Amino acid sequence: QVQLVESGGGLVQAGGSLRLSCTASTIVFSSNTAGWYRQTPGKQRELVAIFRKNGLTNYGDSMKGRFTISRDNAKNTMYLQMNSLKPEDTAVYCCAVFGTYDVVYWGQGTEVTVSS
Repeated sequence: QVQLVESGGGLVQAGGSLRLSCTASTIVFSSNTAGWYRQTPGKQRELVAIFRKNGLTNYGDSMKGRFTISRDNAKNTMYLQMNSLKPEDTAVYCCAVFGTYDVVYWGQGTEVTVSS
């Protein structure tokens, strides 16, 4: 069974930084497209950053230049470095892995709160 576990969320002041981590069991990040999404109540889930199987990365428009997705293949862990955080970045951040047969695996999420 695939398990994704996020960590690193918390409360931070505007302008601050956080690094989120996502560890995976039974699925390998480097062999699959994987990324980070976020959701706030009443809003649709939003792409934050994605690391494609071919090694390319994409970011949501409001995250470009502030967030960086990376992965440590030896640890099978994916990271999201978030800098210059804004109150509007407040959300639950989830990691996702796109497995075979279009199956998407989701973590439980980690909450990020940015105070003004």
